[in-house]
Amino acid sequence: MAATAAQLPGWVSKLRSFPKERFLFGPSPVQHLPRLSAHLGGASIWAKREDCNSGLAYGGNKVRKLEYVVADALKEGADTLVSIGGVQSNHTRAVTACAAASGLKAVTLQEAWVPYNPPLYDKTGNILLSRLMGGDVRLNSECFHIGPKASLDAAVRELKDRGAKPYSIPAGASLHPLGALGFVDFIVELAGQEKDLGVFFDTIVVCSVTGSSHSGIAVGALLEGRGRKVIGIDASGRPVDTKAQVTNIAKDTLALLDPDARLPDDAVVLDERFHAGMYGIPDEQTKAAMRLGAQLEAFITDPVYEGKSLAGLIHLVRSGEIAPSSKVLYVHLGGQPALNAYSEEF
Repeated sequence: MAATAAQLPGWVSKLRSFPKERFLFGPSPVQHLPRLSAHLGGASIWAKREDCNSGLAYGGNKVRKLEYVVADALKEGADTLVSIGGVQSNHTRAVTACAAASGLKAVTLQEAWVPYNPPLYDKTGNILLSRLMGGDVRLNSECFHIGPKASLDAAVRELKDRGAKPYSIPAGASLHPLGALGFVDFIVELAGQEKDLGVFFDTIVVCSVTGSSHSGIAVGALLEGRGRKVIGIDASGRPVDTKAQVTNIAKDTLALLDPDARLPDDAVVLDERFHAGMYGIPDEQTKAAMRLGAQLEAFITDPVYEGKSLAGLIHLVRSGEIAPSSKVLYVHLGGQPALNAYSEEF
C-alpha cells in the first residue's frame, strides 16, 4: 500500500509538491552485473540504467532532470526552451527531445567544449538527433567551462526581441534551481526498488561534470539517512570547479527540501583520478574500461562521461577501496549516442 502524505518524510512530501512532467517510463531498471563483478573479484556491482529511462530520444540523466525544469517552463507560459552544451551534448539533445514531446520549440547552442574535430563530429551522434527532432541548432566557438554562459543570455534576449517566450536552461540543467530534484527523486525511487530486490546499496558511484546528478544523489542520500556513501567521479578535468559547483547545488537543493538541514563537509566526495586530463577526451584507461564493460556484459558506455566513471568504478573495486563486502550501484547516466562521433577512437 502506498504511503499517505502524512506518513511520508517531510522532505519527500516537499519534493512531491514541485510540478513535474512525465517523461520517464517509470523507475529506471536496476541491473546486476555478475560477470564484471566476478572479473574484478571484489564488491557486487549493479547498475541503475538511466540510459534506459525514457522513450524520448534515448533518454538519459538529463531527461530525469527536465521533468521538473520543463514543468516550470510550461507553468511560466514558455514557447521555446533555450540551452547550451558542447557539440556532442547529451543535455541539448534531451532538451530538444523534451521540447518536441511538450509541443515547444528548442534553440540549442553547441559550443566547442572539446578540442576534437574528426570528420562528421558536428554531424553525427547527439547533434544529428537534435536536428532530426527539429531543433534550432547553433554552433559557436566558445570553450568549455561549467559556469553561466553569456551566449545563453544573448540567445534569450534575441528570442524575446523576436516576440518568442524563451525559457533558459543552463548547461546540464545543473545551475537551474530545480536541476537536482530529479536525482533526489532517484534516491526515493531506488529505495523502493531495493525493498523489492532485498538489497541495499551502501555505495553509489556517479559521474560528475556540471554537477546536479551528483548533487541530487548526495542530497537524497543525506536526507534519507541510511548511511550510503556517494562517490562522484570527475570527468570535467577541472575538479576544483566541479566540486565547488556540486557543493553549492547540493546546499541550494537541501534548502529547498529541508531549510533546517545542513550539508556536512564530507557529503560531497569527488575522485579526480579518472578525468584523463580534460573534458571530452578519453585516455587509454577510459577506453579499456569501455571495452571491459562491453565485452563482459554488453554494457555500453561513452568516452565523455560514463567511460571515465566506469574506469573509476573498476579501479575502486579492483583495488579494494570499495570493500569486497559492498554492494555498489553504478549510475549509468546515458550518453551512448555520442559514440558515433568518436568512432576513430575504436
